[in-house]
Amino acid sequence: MSAEPVYRRILLKLSGESLAGQGEYGIDGKVLRHYASEIKSVVELGVQVGAVVGGGNIFRGISDAAREMDRVSADYMGMLATVINAMAMQNALENMGLYTRVQTAIPMEQVAEPFIRRRAIRHLEKGRIVIFAAGTGNPYFTTDTAAVLRAIEIEAEVILKGTRVDGVYSADPEKDPKAKFFTELNYMQVVEKGLRVMDPTAITLSMDNKLPITVFNMGQTGNLRKVVLGEKIGTKVRG
Repeated sequence: MSAEPVYRRILLKLSGESLAGQGEYGIDGKVLRHYASEIKSVVELGVQVGAVVGGGNIFRGISDAAREMDRVSADYMGMLATVINAMAMQNALENMGLYTRVQTAIPMEQVAEPFIRRRAIRHLEKGRIVIFAAGTGNPYFTTDTAAVLRAIEIEAEVILKGTRVDGVYSADPEKDPKAKFFTELNYMQVVEKGLRVMDPTAITLSMDNKLPITVFNMGQTGNLRKVVLGEKIGTKVRG
């Protein structure tokens, strides 16, 4: 294991559902503080951090009503949910003395900066954590795809996808105790096996741009730091 980070700039992808903790929806303050603490531990190593947080924990509370809406309206509502999570994450990080910026794909100047690639990179170079919200700004694209797109745009060296399990399995390990764990996969294996790493659009975009993905358990204290330092944590997906 290296004492120095193996990555200079990362894109951290977190699911919105994980922010709900044990609840059905909403934001669990304990989980939020844990994530902020994990991010702080790698910023202190000199790593530049961009982040994308999903919106499932907010959107789940209105999902029944959304079924009666058209897909475009529902997708925009999901994008707005990610802005709420981004602002909550920003507050938790700043409470720990870190500098942050939220950039949104949908203009809302009163609460966040618009996404401007060069400005985002400049913030990262100055040691600020940049949280990208509102997805790509377009319906029909998931926050997984938004995370890959932002990672490519800011020239991140890797996408680190924090989940509730230790990495990628052949089935849901929380439901199937016989699920097989994968330490390493290539992009085509993910698509062919139908593994739930990221949606196919995100995987294809990663493959086309040779962007590696590491899936790991974000709930385990110290795991993010271990991944950044090059320890064998989680599942690596690459070419």
